[in-house]
Amino acid sequence: MPRIKPSFVFIFCCVLSWAHNAHASQSLYGGSLVLAVSSDPKTFNDIVSTDANSGTVTSLLFEGLTTADPFTLKVIPDLAESWTVSSDGLQWTFHLRKDVKWFDGIAFSADDVVFTFNDLIYNPDIPSSSKDVLTIDGKPLKVEKIDQYTVRFTLPVKFAPFLRSMSQTILPEHCLIQAVKQKKFPFTWGIDTPPQEIIGTGPFMLSEYHPGERLVFKRNPYYWKRSAQGEALPYLDKVIYLIIPDPQGQLLKFMDGELDATSVGGSDYPLLKPLEAQKNFRIYEAGADYASNFVTFNLNPGTNPKTGKPFVDPVKLSWFTDLGFRRAIAHAIDKKKIIEILNNGFGLPQIGPMSPSSGFFYDPDVQAYDYNLEKAKEILQKAGFKYRSDGTLDDAKGNPVEFNLYTADTGTTGREQMAAIIRSDLERIGMKVNLVPVEFNTLVNKLMASFDWDMVMIGLTGGVEPHFGQNVWRSSGGLHLWDPHQDKPATAWEKRMDEIYDQGAQELDENKRKVLYDEFQRIVADELPVIYTVLNMDMYAVRNKFGNLKPTVNGGAFHNIEEIYIKK
Repeated sequence: MPRIKPSFVFIFCCVLSWAHNAHASQSLYGGSLVLAVSSDPKTFNDIVSTDANSGTVTSLLFEGLTTADPFTLKVIPDLAESWTVSSDGLQWTFHLRKDVKWFDGIAFSADDVVFTFNDLIYNPDIPSSSKDVLTIDGKPLKVEKIDQYTVRFTLPVKFAPFLRSMSQTILPEHCLIQAVKQKKFPFTWGIDTPPQEIIGTGPFMLSEYHPGERLVFKRNPYYWKRSAQGEALPYLDKVIYLIIPDPQGQLLKFMDGELDATSVGGSDYPLLKPLEAQKNFRIYEAGADYASNFVTFNLNPGTNPKTGKPFVDPVKLSWFTDLGFRRAIAHAIDKKKIIEILNNGFGLPQIGPMSPSSGFFYDPDVQAYDYNLEKAKEILQKAGFKYRSDGTLDDAKGNPVEFNLYTADTGTTGREQMAAIIRSDLERIGMKVNLVPVEFNTLVNKLMASFDWDMVMIGLTGGVEPHFGQNVWRSSGGLHLWDPHQDKPATAWEKRMDEIYDQGAQELDENKRKVLYDEFQRIVADELPVIYTVLNMDMYAVRNKFGNLKPTVNGGAFHNIEEIYIKK
């Protein structure tokens, strides 16, 4: 019987192995992922974008020099492959990847980084929320090109969150420089822009946009990332976002098989959980959300320059600025009831400005306000408020306590229902609260421009790094909602908060930073400029057809979207 030579066996086996791997690799490519967003994006321009839905879709298109590991939260390379820092912490040198191309095939380089910072973010004619975060001690960063793939950042003072802030998305100079020169950049890459003109480095490119219906993204053939086996990413051919405003509509689309995944609210969990096997999906429970839900009062003492009238009725302002009044409100909100009624028990009472999911900087030991109506009434009476025989509340001068509670009527967050529960809670301590749902943009105008409001139920996103909330917590911040744009701190505690943010930004010792930010969280809990309600639990229902799915509370269900494939 003839024998095969050993060398031939080796070659034959290698060929078989190569063929098997090639076949396995090939089988990972193709297919679509269908998701939903609650509204159309307002822009595709990531520098001027401020809304969450725009951010959701642009996250597929653009990248920064760094990103965060979705499991450990540590800063890791992205468009920069490495960096060094000087001994004084003021000079950071980034070495850029040499294998990155823009969607149009042009090579990514240091010019794009310098352009993004110097010509866009620090341009006084361009509105950008990044400008606040990246202005340190009142000064911009100095950003300069060393060579084609090296950029140096020089900081005016030490800045602890610097590396994390380098997740700032980078935009292409060659596509946008003319718009900057013509002072048209804020209106560039709007929703009427042809998809092929929007140029990024991300894993997917916008190929179609049908307002009110859907956005379609196709695979970026130039994408630089590779799998652990060296395969080109992404695996999926398309990502499709259907525009479905109503969360119940999204749920129905998922149940009908039109969506591959959906967020799961606590109230939907009992309906969905028994259907996992039948409908071939799985519910992933990621953890407590970062996004907060809170109420706050208008403490603005200013006067409308057009009418000469105070922004806030002086009688109401005297209530709202009374710490005892705010503490009574905090004791009157039944957070457990909100969790049970709206979230079917899934959620956590929020006690401070950071989520437990924030990890290291979260302080669990701040002042908490238990639900206690009797304590709330006692605090009000000590503050000079009085109860009538029918249980309604007057202030010390006999003015009935009545005010408006505004919230957005979008129906996508449950805040209108939450506001209704809070109104009912406050009526139990004698207050008359008029619930006023308004269109979201109208609400934003009241908060940011006209200052015509009493109390609001709203929410803000959160995260890992406390410093990135400085536009909320600094007295001069634009999102210092209760009394924004202060020329100087209105109170001693707001002055201390400014100091904490100054010190925290420049302290490079993480443990010392934690001491500062623990104090920040205690001040918020003690002074109650905002009164927190509950944190939702991040849960996702995803069809059982995807490989490499690794949901986390930090990145969501599809944080590694370039690695996800459809199982054959």
